[in-house]
Amino acid sequence: MEVSHPGSSMYGKHWSPDEIIEAFKPSDEAVETVAAWLIKSGISKERITHSDNKVWLAFDATTEEVESLLHTEYFHDDQDRALVAAHEYHLPSHVSEHVDYITPGVKGTFMELRRRGKRSVNAESEHKSRRRQQHLKPLPELPKSWASSDLSTCDQVITPECLQALYGFKAPSPKAKVSKNNSLGIFEEGDYYAQQDFDKFFAQYAPSIPKGTHPILNSIDGGKAPVPVADAGGESNLDFELAYPIIYPQTTTLYQTDDTFYATSNSSTTGGILNTFFDAIDGSYCTYSAFGETGNDPKLDPKYPDPNPGGYKGKLMCGVYKPTNVITISYGVQESDLPAYYQQRQCNEFLKLGLQGVSIFVASGDTGVGGYPGQTQSDFYGCLRDDDVFSPTQPNSCPWLTNVGATKVYPGKTVHDPESAVFDPSPSFNFSSGGGFSNIFPTPKYQQGAVSNYFKHYNPPYPYYLDGKYENSTGIYNRNGRGIPDVAANGDNIAVWVGGKQGTSGGTSASSPIFASLVNRIVEERIKVGKGPLGFINPTLYANPGVLNDITNGTNPGCGTLGFNATKGWDPVTGLGTPNYPKMLDLFLSLP
Repeated sequence: MEVSHPGSSMYGKHWSPDEIIEAFKPSDEAVETVAAWLIKSGISKERITHSDNKVWLAFDATTEEVESLLHTEYFHDDQDRALVAAHEYHLPSHVSEHVDYITPGVKGTFMELRRRGKRSVNAESEHKSRRRQQHLKPLPELPKSWASSDLSTCDQVITPECLQALYGFKAPSPKAKVSKNNSLGIFEEGDYYAQQDFDKFFAQYAPSIPKGTHPILNSIDGGKAPVPVADAGGESNLDFELAYPIIYPQTTTLYQTDDTFYATSNSSTTGGILNTFFDAIDGSYCTYSAFGETGNDPKLDPKYPDPNPGGYKGKLMCGVYKPTNVITISYGVQESDLPAYYQQRQCNEFLKLGLQGVSIFVASGDTGVGGYPGQTQSDFYGCLRDDDVFSPTQPNSCPWLTNVGATKVYPGKTVHDPESAVFDPSPSFNFSSGGGFSNIFPTPKYQQGAVSNYFKHYNPPYPYYLDGKYENSTGIYNRNGRGIPDVAANGDNIAVWVGGKQGTSGGTSASSPIFASLVNRIVEERIKVGKGPLGFINPTLYANPGVLNDITNGTNPGCGTLGFNATKGWDPVTGLGTPNYPKMLDLFLSLP
């Protein structure tokens, strides 16, 4: 990705959608070979069309013609959804090397797909794991004279002023002129904000933000917001209440995704994540074919129109919205929850967005080196194999996004002291910064030096494997995997208003919008001097780690271990560290 490498003459020269299509299309040889075979087999040239995204050859044919062409037999399965499929099909060898996917084709059942991933988890627990954890706690007892600007209590409650002191920035002037095309994008699914909570928060913690300030709603496939205060969600409120004091008067854009039926997991067959969001911001993704998967997975993703009561009755939304320059996502599952091909196809979309100038930040997870515990004894710890193998998070393992871990100002410390990796144990949930190494994606080139340095100076005391396959290994983590996270930001004791109540919350769900908001401000400053958005920022950060505050204290426990250690340089707990806004601003303003 030369457009993202600070040493390249191509830096900042982001691609257009047409250039993306040209780069990812099949070769002319592949198209000509398959078309020639179809014509020779009796499918006339006039019946063959080439899709707009240039990855499909489509033609109309009878069942008998296709069965003869593919040497197969089709059947119709109508259990929970109509499904036309075949058990197998056959292609000539000179054709098969160019064909990634055929539809109607081979379709596995939902449970077959689950078995290719990890342990079987019921749909309710899967959906709950999509949102990074937040736990509303009562506001601690503070002096009667306490004000949100009091920095002496940042070890108890993190206010907007605490974040300003930690990361070296000031609140923008509410009268500042800002670009109309630099709204901060925030993804939400199955969690909804309440305007009444926003207004209470603004009045207490950010009085310069007017009452009634709210995000631009980009409703995707029936997503609805806001909701009455009694139905407010901890995720949405947290994201926006963190972002607004950092970026206002810049705006926010809410990508509220999926109708209530799917978003609240009333369906037993929707264990996937993010695909309908990608469809809405990139129309070509709706029919994009890669890794044997084309379009949304019929057994993992929502299906629209939704025939269920109260479901969204419109067609699947494809390319109806433009992605913002910066997007933050505080949702995810475990890497082992989904088939590898599902994640690999999705990872290509993160790459495409980065090439087009979109910066995407994702919360790294809240369970250290483990996953979210299931609801059965066999899945009690949320770890792999016999609950001893570390479980990386998804979509975090994709190398084309920026993962954000969590830090904390511990009791007795101040905003002038170095932060530490968060660890917040409780009887019901132990919160620690998600981190580790992917079992699917290898260490990307931009990260190799930092990861090698970590292993050279701190060799974790655990056996490991090297190929992502732990089943027949004594190792418990993949030493050759993509490292998680990339960076970090504060994620504990965050001041919020939720459900008409004030308190504190946290999670890497807080860390990601903090980091993304600061990058959105940097993009705004670049726009002011005639420069463009940043796109994928990891290569620049790894080449310039000094623009971040290195975190060297703490661990991320999980799977019956202390996890990894935060150390000097990059580590799989807090990444390269927390933002130093002045240094980051200077660096990115110096680039083309």
